[in-house]
Amino acid sequence: MPQVSLRDVLKVRDFRIFLAGRFLGTLGSQVQSVAVGWQIYNLTHSATALGLVGLAQFLPMVLLILPAGDVADRIDRRLIVALSYTLQAIAIALLILLTHLGTPDVWPFYLVLVLTGVSRAFAGPALRSFVPLLVEKEQMPRAIALSSSSFQVAVIGGPALGGILYIWGPLAAYGACLLFFVAVALAFVAVRTQHRQQPADPTLTAFGRVTAGIAYIRTQPIVLGAISLDLFAVLLGGATALLPIYAKDILHVGPEGLGLMRSAPAIGAVLVNFALIWRPLHRHTGLVMFACVALFGVATIVFGLSESFLVSLVALFVMGGADMVSVFVRSTLVPLATPPEMLGRVSAVDLIFISASNELGEFESGMVAGWIGTVPAVVVGGLGTIGVVGLWMWLFPALRKVDRLTDVKPG
Repeated sequence: MPQVSLRDVLKVRDFRIFLAGRFLGTLGSQVQSVAVGWQIYNLTHSATALGLVGLAQFLPMVLLILPAGDVADRIDRRLIVALSYTLQAIAIALLILLTHLGTPDVWPFYLVLVLTGVSRAFAGPALRSFVPLLVEKEQMPRAIALSSSSFQVAVIGGPALGGILYIWGPLAAYGACLLFFVAVALAFVAVRTQHRQQPADPTLTAFGRVTAGIAYIRTQPIVLGAISLDLFAVLLGGATALLPIYAKDILHVGPEGLGLMRSAPAIGAVLVNFALIWRPLHRHTGLVMFACVALFGVATIVFGLSESFLVSLVALFVMGGADMVSVFVRSTLVPLATPPEMLGRVSAVDLIFISASNELGEFESGMVAGWIGTVPAVVVGGLGTIGVVGLWMWLFPALRKVDRLTDVKPG
């Protein structure tokens, strides 16, 4: 793809605002994640309590994400994102209040995290279906890659920034998050591009309209295979929730080390993403994706067994880089394979899978670590990821045979 195409995408004013807003929003979420995880582990010293952090944010996503996808197809997405980040700012203000009061119990923190989950449920489909509103169809692959880069750079900087800010206590970290979320809300108010609202299908009930994304994905084995592969691979192989335990009790590197470990996967991801911007996957896309997910499982096992901080960082780096290939393929494939009038609802289903692999994966990791120990839980998860790759290659041969992404079309 010629270099001028990249410049053309960056010339779009509203796309630049979108990139900045997504960057700040992700940065704030990562800082919040580090601060909440470290604060709750300090209060409880419990892997189970860390797992509940993910569950508190995942349950609202499960309950609300499908209606949120329908809302994203029918209401101005600028307004949805602005209101969602306003709600996140309110949630951060409540965390600041709880911290200032010195609350010894953790259940109020979980209630606030439920509010955060509600906000993310509505922001997610609107954000993931925003790029097609801002750029031309032929610019979408590169725009999506740039959006992913903005996200990954924030994922790199956010945990490190969160660890540094936590040196001065959780109030410093939460205060920075509050500023970020307010800035995101204001940024999307400034976007000029309006969402062309889709008329409701008179033949569909409200339930049918909300679940239309599920019905569509069920007819598209390539899409279903791609998003479900990511779900089960990361659900089993994700060790993010256990990083505070590794930082404090296994590697003994403190909050600064926790921030670096949270950043390492994103560093690998963003470097791979930059490589994909300049040299996209041209051939054998399906096989390359499966190979990288298997590599993710192997790196997870290495991380679980490591007692060296350097080896752990390298393993996390490889995990992030390998996972980025799957993320890139899915993020490009879903918009290309979905009619514009259904993109919000299909994106909502995709987000259910992503949230299950992340937040529910954190819950699963915390529960299993509480039962069999931290290191065995991570190793077993990595082995499970490798097993999923083999099973999915058999269940979804059409995905395995995908050659060029540009050949994928709706329906």
